[in-house]
Amino acid sequence: MASNVNITRRVALGLAAGALALGLAGPAAAEVNLSGKTIEWIIPFSAGGGSDTWARFNAPLLSKYLPGNPVVVVVNEPGGGSTKGTNLFAARAKPDGLTILGTSGSTQFPYLLGDPRVRYEYKDWKIAMAGPTGGVVYTTPSLGLSGPEDIAMLKDKELVYASQGATSLDLVPLLGFRLMGFNVQHVFGFKGRGDGRLAFERGEVNIDYQTSSAYLKSVQPLVDAGQAVPLFSWGVLNEAGEVMRDPTFPDLPSFVEAYETLTGNAPSGPEYDAYFAFFTAGFPAQKMVFLPKGTPDDIVAAYQKAFEDMKADPEYQANAETVLGTYEQVTGPLAQALFEKGTTITPELRKQVATMLGDEYGVKLGED
Repeated sequence: MASNVNITRRVALGLAAGALALGLAGPAAAEVNLSGKTIEWIIPFSAGGGSDTWARFNAPLLSKYLPGNPVVVVVNEPGGGSTKGTNLFAARAKPDGLTILGTSGSTQFPYLLGDPRVRYEYKDWKIAMAGPTGGVVYTTPSLGLSGPEDIAMLKDKELVYASQGATSLDLVPLLGFRLMGFNVQHVFGFKGRGDGRLAFERGEVNIDYQTSSAYLKSVQPLVDAGQAVPLFSWGVLNEAGEVMRDPTFPDLPSFVEAYETLTGNAPSGPEYDAYFAFFTAGFPAQKMVFLPKGTPDDIVAAYQKAFEDMKADPEYQANAETVLGTYEQVTGPLAQALFEKGTTITPELRKQVATMLGDEYGVKLGED
């Protein structure tokens, strides 16, 4: 079982040294004054999901520690597997520090796969903060399961999953369920994981996953009430790049353990390599906050300092683990390292996944 250590340092292993030269230079953050201003934090997902929960937890603390204590308002702009709101940010956000963007793996995956809906370029932006997260897959007790040990019962079930789209963060469960041999109908078009959870609660789907923050807030009560059965977490990476149990959910098996329970073997081969690539981009390097192209370094530094300072706030320390899980939000060189890892994929794996999506799900992506 993984110990409760700094997960960020695990996933950034081997990257941090090269990133040390990337620290921001320029005027001191104290020169920035946002007094009387309103900051719009664009979240390209519907309310109630993991990204929304994450942003709404951070927003009042960010307001408290930005110079001038501006109001920080979370603005949900769902649609297009998160590409709609992200495209709006790329096209309209001014480099004045008054608009920031929160991205997720669902924003990174279309970019990585060359989805033609993408009108944004990650390399244009400046990162203010990055944070890993996890996620838990769960099902309904109506299928006869009582816990993770019963996962093999799903092999002969017809499963239905509410998906934001094949190029969203839901690509991880798509690849994972496929690797496990589950018979899953992926219903595309949901605007966020929060909508997927509501579909589960209404009985319209019978298998779902939520990122850690949304799971802790909205699914754990369902588990406690006997209305949901957790199956496994996606897991975290250790220093060697191996998947371990998520310390936020130490009693749940990781995806790798669940796979071994089903098959008797450790996962391997090209299909697992593809799953692992998107798992890494989607969870160890998932949540990021960006300022638009051309934002002055002093404004970026002010945001980075605010995100760092708020971690010492008693309110943050009292509630962060409950809301976010045991994942540290980082700035500076480590954030840059996670940024680079979460927006990079080999051409071979990209082609492999794009071909599979086209052949098996009719998903057409942009040209390589």
